[in-house]
Formats: sequence, C-alpha cells, structure tokens
Amino acid sequence: MTIQINTNSTAAAASLHLNRNSQALQKSLKRLASGSRIVHPADDSGGLAVSMKLKSSVSRLSGAYNNVQNGISFLEVQDGVLSAAGRIMDRMIELKGMSQDMLKNEFDNATYNNEFQELQVQLYDMSQQTFNGVSLFAEFANGGTNGVFHAIPTDASRGFDNSVSIFVSADGSTGAKVSIGKALLLSALTIDASDLTSSVFSSTNKDNSVTGGSGVYSFASENLSGAMDLDSISVGVFNKALENIAALRARNGGTMSRLSFAAENISTQKSNMEAALGRIVDVDVAAESTRLARNNVLLQASAAMLAQANTNPEIALMLIR
Repeated sequence: MTIQINTNSTAAAASLHLNRNSQALQKSLKRLASGSRIVHPADDSGGLAVSMKLKSSVSRLSGAYNNVQNGISFLEVQDGVLSAAGRIMDRMIELKGMSQDMLKNEFDNATYNNEFQELQVQLYDMSQQTFNGVSLFAEFANGGTNGVFHAIPTDASRGFDNSVSIFVSADGSTGAKVSIGKALLLSALTIDASDLTSSVFSSTNKDNSVTGGSGVYSFASENLSGAMDLDSISVGVFNKALENIAALRARNGGTMSRLSFAAENISTQKSNMEAALGRIVDVDVAAESTRLARNNVLLQASAAMLAQANTNPEIALMLIR
C-alpha cells in the first residue's frame, strides 16, 4: 500500500460523494417543500415548457367560464323582463275582453283604456333596460337599420341583430363561441294587422306611428300621447304579440341551454388540463420521501468517511518516528 502525505485521494473521493449527496438532499428538500417536481429549469426543461402552456390554458379557461356565467346571467335578466312583458300582454288581453262587456259603460271603458295606455309606456320602459350598462334589447340591426323581428330566423343575419359573442374555449376568438342576441322586443310588439306578421318599430317616433302605415300597431310607446286606444285593436293582434314574446323567450331558453352545456364542457376541460399539469410538475411525495431518507443516510455516511479518510496520513507520522 502506498502511503502519501501531499495527496489524499481517499479524502478527495469522500469529499466528492459528500458534495453530491448534499446536493441531492437539498433538491429533495426543495421538492417536498414546494410540492413541485421541477424546482430548476434544468430538472425537466421540456416539461417546464409544456407546463407553462398548460397553466396559460387553464387560466384562459377560467376566464372563459366566468364569461359564460355572465352570459347566462345576462339571459336570465333578459328572460325576466320578457316574462314580465308576457304578463303585461296577458293583462292587456284581459282588458280587451272586459271592455267588450255589454254591461260596461263609457266611463268603465275609459278606465280600462287608461290602464291599457299606461301598460304600453311600461313595455317601452322595460325595453330600455340594461345589464351592467349593456342594453338587454335591440332597436337596430347590425347594419344600423331598424330591427325586424323574425320568430324563427332562417339564417344568422335574421333574428340575431346586435348579438354579442362569448368565447367558450381556451383559444379565445379563434375557438368556439356562442352568440347572444339582444332580443328585438320592440319589433316583436309591432304587429301588421293585415297579415299578423311582425313589423319594424319606428326608432324615430317611438310610439304607435310605426313603419308600415295605419295597419301596423305597436304595444310599446315612449309616452301616453302616442299610445294606442284599446278599441282600435283586434284580439288577433294581441295574440300575435303574445306569440312573439313567447318566441323570444324560447330563443332565449335555447341559448341559455347551450351556454349551460358550454360551461359544463369548460369545467371538464379545465379539470383534465389541471390533472395533466399535475402529472408534469407535481412531486411524488412517496417516492421523494424515500429519496430524502436515502440521501440523508448517504450524506451522513460520506461525512463520516471523509473524517476517517483525513486520519489516514497519520500512519506516515508513525513510520517517520
């Protein structure tokens, strides 16, 4: 056996293992303390890149989910107004029936007509309501022209005037979206008595002087001076207006149903992406705890061996004596 004083190779080897074991122990401690498998980019550079993109997708899905919930709230508020408009139309039809009672005198019919005109103003006021500053109902088409009501739109350009889009994926504007139409309540309340089809509500006068001439009636009026009289409208016109409101509520319910399924799909995607992210970045506590115990033992052993290796040159002193 060669005995050396200047170079202690055994101590150098023990020191090398001591440093390695110390670094491994520190890495295990950091992983367990942070809960993350990747504490330094060098641990898994590819996994780090994928995890950053997944985190961004999860964040965007959270935003999309909130937007969908806000869209559902918008439709719920809109439907509440449409429901109230339907009840007003029911009351108007009731007033029409009571005014045709042969036992009612002129004064009675005047009181019915007064309520009928007040309800027209109320319908107009309801059509001007907003949701957080965003109008619930539209008066104009996308091109700026008066909105025309269509109970069953045949294409995207009909019945969905002044629509707003809600993006329901992590891809933003390039992904899937749902269009929410601002219901054309004023046009739905405007009836062409000649063929009982909806007409265009006048955005200029905002009363019963609507586009289409004397045969066109509107159940919404900005003021009492422009309101219609009860005896000037047939029961068929009332029924058509009520049918139009029912069509608006049905369309509203269809969009709300779609948004509900979109929200469910977003929640599922978010859950799956979070699971995928966890598989990449989360530490396996059981495996890492095992490595921690091993590295701790190795660190203590290498420290003891380094101390032992440092005593080996003392043999040379014995020989010199």
